[in-house]
Amino acid sequence: MDSYENILQVSDLIGGYSRRHPILHELTFHVAPGEVVGLVGLNGAGKSTTIKHILGLLEPIQGEILIKGQTRRTSKERYHTALSYVPETPLLYEQLTLWEHMEFMALSYQLDRAELNQRATELMEQFNMKKMKDWLPERFSKGMKQKVMIMNALLAQPAMYIIDEPFVGLDPQAIHALLEQLKMEKQRGAGIFMSTHILATVEHFCDRFILLHEGRILLQGTLSDWRKQTGLAEASLDEIFMTVTEVDRHES
Repeated sequence: MDSYENILQVSDLIGGYSRRHPILHELTFHVAPGEVVGLVGLNGAGKSTTIKHILGLLEPIQGEILIKGQTRRTSKERYHTALSYVPETPLLYEQLTLWEHMEFMALSYQLDRAELNQRATELMEQFNMKKMKDWLPERFSKGMKQKVMIMNALLAQPAMYIIDEPFVGLDPQAIHALLEQLKMEKQRGAGIFMSTHILATVEHFCDRFILLHEGRILLQGTLSDWRKQTGLAEASLDEIFMTVTEVDRHES
């Protein structure tokens, strides 16, 4: 039996690129099984730096990050195979076709051929990419490249998804397909941590939200929690975001 309550647990994280000038200041948050948590903030708030720490691209100056109860130090392999990452900017191998990208992902996560064939075919149909199965990345538009990254992440069906600005470059049909797939993954019990600027889209999709501002958490909780914390009883997510960040900017 797994001895963890939250799929992702970040505790007292201080981080950045320099010990003398940290970007993140004592961040504590979690993502539970079957939960979608949205990370929002202005440009430069520290969202990408937070994600880099979760992915292990940066080492914490202080604090701890666990996925399924494991840190990268206790079990790097179990830590990384428990998550899938969708970056803001697509990163593809120019010499591999769409199908070969998915084969490579299946190999990385030890999926068998039957799982690959079934899951990949379903995803290509959902994202309208079946005709592009044998295409190389040079033929893809930016939106198509983003679809490949998303399909690869979904293929593995991990315990935890880390998703950075997933809607950039996607058409409305692809956004709908992505949200439907993530709903199914949520029902399966996966945790989803999503950074985005498209607040109107995620307001009714995410269970909770984290507002990061200048490397600190200003607000954390459900939309109802945010309304209570700010006294903005009828405000939308976007309205609260604009009000709080504007007030903080003037007070700084």
